[in-house]
Amino acid sequence: MYNITVSEDIKKACPTFKGAAVFAEVTNTAYCEGLWQEIAEFTRELRTRETTDSIKYQPVIAATREAYRCCGKDPSRYRPSAEALRRRLLRGMELYRIDTLVDLINLVSLRTGHSIGGFDADKIEGTALELGIGRADEPFEGIGRGVLNIEGLPVYRDRTGGIGTPTSDNERTKMGLETRHILAIVNGYNGQEGLKEAAEMIQDLLIKYASSAGGTIQYFE
Repeated sequence: MYNITVSEDIKKACPTFKGAAVFAEVTNTAYCEGLWQEIAEFTRELRTRETTDSIKYQPVIAATREAYRCCGKDPSRYRPSAEALRRRLLRGMELYRIDTLVDLINLVSLRTGHSIGGFDADKIEGTALELGIGRADEPFEGIGRGVLNIEGLPVYRDRTGGIGTPTSDNERTKMGLETRHILAIVNGYNGQEGLKEAAEMIQDLLIKYASSAGGTIQYFE
């Protein structure tokens, strides 16, 4: 497993933060019909009970938005991924179909409100990760977004640099069809509430759709 630590800057800005990481051996595929049936069901439910205005009041999303403010970022300009995914669905758009691992992480994020980093573990440099705050001009290539200004964003760093923020993960460690080991990190800016359930949901979906034994869960703070 990984040694995941939280910097003093994050502890000061977000004292309630708790995290969970799921590490598992997996087999990725381009598309999974059963998974997309679950996504379609959630989409229907979301559209009957939420609006684009109400999303930001969902407790986990609200806590993540507040963490952005405390770290120095405007959450209306750089939205947490869980909020951005829900907004996309509520605008009548469909989710991007990427691959099974990415799609199932997106489903858990949608269901729980947690922003979740999904990484190809074999592309992470070293076994130590630290959650800190992004610095001015810190290099970071967001997946499908190009160079991303991560100043004031919470960011996980390996020994080479940033690999993930709640807005976007880095191209360098992104998952693909070749991925054989996944590290999924659930960010609990609202504390422990719902954290265990989100991590176990990832495990369950990996077992159902990614030929996994479920892997292990590691909690950190």
